[in-house]
Amino acid sequence: MKNALVIDLEAEKQEILKRYRALLRACKPTMQRGDKKEIRKAFDMALESHKNMRRKSGEPYIYHPIAVAQIAAEEIGLGTTSIVCALLHDVVEDTDITLEDIEREFGKKTAKIIDGLTKISGVFDYNSSLQAENFRKMLLTLADDVRVILIKLADRLHNMRTMDFMPRQKQLKIASETIYLYAPLAHRLGLYAIKSELEDLSMKYLEPDTYKYIATQLNEKKAERTLFIKRFVEPIDEILAEQGLSADIYGRPKSIHSIWNKMKSKNIPFEEVYDLFAIRIILDSPPEHEKADCWKAYSIVTDLYRPNPDRLRDWVSSPKGNGYESLHTTVMGPKGQWVEIQIRTQRMNEIAEKGFAAHWKYKESSNDNGLDQWIMKVREMLSNPEANALDFLDDFKMNLFSDEIFIFTPKGALIQLPLGATALDFAFEIHTDVGAKCIGAKVNHKLVPLSYKLQNGDQVEIITSGKQAPKEDWLNIVVTAKAKSKIKSSLKEEKRKIAETGKETLERKMKSLKITYNTDNLNKIAYFFKLPSSQELFISVAQGKIELKDLKEYQASEKEIENNKGNERSEHQQIEALLSKVKGPESDTLLIGEDLQKIDYTLAACCNPIPGDDVFGFVTVNEGIKIHRTSCPNAAQLMANYGYRVVKAKWNKQQELTFLTGLHIIGIDDVGLINNITKVISNDFKVNMRSITVDTDNGIFDGSIMIFVNDKDHLDNLIKNLLQVKGVTGVTRFDA
Repeated sequence: MKNALVIDLEAEKQEILKRYRALLRACKPTMQRGDKKEIRKAFDMALESHKNMRRKSGEPYIYHPIAVAQIAAEEIGLGTTSIVCALLHDVVEDTDITLEDIEREFGKKTAKIIDGLTKISGVFDYNSSLQAENFRKMLLTLADDVRVILIKLADRLHNMRTMDFMPRQKQLKIASETIYLYAPLAHRLGLYAIKSELEDLSMKYLEPDTYKYIATQLNEKKAERTLFIKRFVEPIDEILAEQGLSADIYGRPKSIHSIWNKMKSKNIPFEEVYDLFAIRIILDSPPEHEKADCWKAYSIVTDLYRPNPDRLRDWVSSPKGNGYESLHTTVMGPKGQWVEIQIRTQRMNEIAEKGFAAHWKYKESSNDNGLDQWIMKVREMLSNPEANALDFLDDFKMNLFSDEIFIFTPKGALIQLPLGATALDFAFEIHTDVGAKCIGAKVNHKLVPLSYKLQNGDQVEIITSGKQAPKEDWLNIVVTAKAKSKIKSSLKEEKRKIAETGKETLERKMKSLKITYNTDNLNKIAYFFKLPSSQELFISVAQGKIELKDLKEYQASEKEIENNKGNERSEHQQIEALLSKVKGPESDTLLIGEDLQKIDYTLAACCNPIPGDDVFGFVTVNEGIKIHRTSCPNAAQLMANYGYRVVKAKWNKQQELTFLTGLHIIGIDDVGLINNITKVISNDFKVNMRSITVDTDNGIFDGSIMIFVNDKDHLDNLIKNLLQVKGVTGVTRFDA
């Protein structure tokens, strides 16, 4: 037996060396003298420090850092420092090696990047989320060194590719975090290939059924698609060659996630998604002819096939903020279906595939770089440290995925803002003081309010007044993180001034009532008036909401408070207690559907789960445990931010209970259609309807029905039967 093990280890050793050599081949293009030695040193250190560790799949742990380094080199195009950091990214966290050791061996820069990649450990405040804090720490290093994020993305991509052996709960949490934060980040940094793969892999775990369904459908139609693309491309190829343009043309299928998004947003079945693939034309042009060649290719394509006038996107003249340049158009193909065409040069293509890393390569040519501006913005956001990492996360997230609009200043300078930005956002974008004093704006010479949503190409002039100051409701008007954080910090400053005066007044009043002025008593008074903090107490005093007579009332009930205080438990303890009660000794899965007395849970209204749905429990402070579907619109955010509050849950076979759910039915209006639908529901299914709303518009029937069903099979069956009613073309479940 011992012998077998030795051979096994020997084989593993060969495999590790094989992978290491493949990594070196991937690093070839960026290597300089002495680099190989550095990489070897890092590899040896990682190999030694991880030597007794294994991954969940049973493989040697070292496979993971090698794979991350490989992704960083091959798919992102990073250089030696990054490869060294990728090889060592887990050693400080998981082994005895310290940052000092790394700095001694590899220098300050490497140590700094690895510090950015190392999770925060130690005691933690439960009101915030460890995840959010780690993310924020990572972004702090982004401001100095973008490689931290790029290596983190490579790490995340490898973890997502090898997540099969993880427990389901871990899969859900990691996939949610990926879709919530990492895919948008990859998008923002221009790494489109990685962004699509992260989205697809997240979907594979969060929506396994839909994922398999779309993947199978795509596979079945593959040969048909290839033939169509070949015929579609031939004439374009010929004419491009005639005109002396050298180009590669190929079709690529859309990612599963983007097809699914289309199905959801347009509420259509798979068969009706017309752009299942895009045709890419990649021109080999010298930098000075790029723009002209792209438009030349555009005119060749649109001479052959008729374009959809609304679908031209020109990111060649004004590139996206993450550096993406390309010309997109949608044309009508020979068989009467729309085909998306993307026209770009090899340089543009490399930037689209490798994003940030490719940028540095071409940096001299592009004068002002959108990505540098974005990093400046991230720096600005971080320079105003919000108390709560979660708020920061949500603000940051909002600015990741939004498409840009281009706005002009009165002098004609171009400013990029996210889609949905208002005149007030524009004011803050120009300067904090302009934003703080803004009272209105002129858009294209017409007066508009602060909340006016800007359109692409607007020219905006801001009107200010010395008397204006930021207001609380401004937070609902702005969408950019910069404006939000500036408004918050000036409101805080304002509050601080008011609190100062309130503090003096309160001190005088307490003296007159002979109450000692100390932190303990201040907290008790704040608690008595149901105020969250002593600062809020000072503000209430300053605004005259708390008078001397109120303080006397406090004095009288002081004893009562003392008694109550003992029963009050902190949120943290409540959550802890609930968690340990739920998880119990025998199992960590919450069974729903029985033992209602034992554990207090409610079904979340945002997604109305029914038995048979894939669900998880979320521990709340005041409402016990809420059960959500894993596909709930809020699920990704809850799991990404509050992973520790999530408990596994599964349905228990139970007595016939009924659950409310909604069905959306569309079809062709016909005499007796409603009658036939209600007949199916009430006759065949012993199903109770709670409400039905119907709208018919020029022969199109559109109805929503709220019904009570027993479980998911019951519902699926009902949908199947409704689809057989003559005239019904679609039935979908919707959340309340």
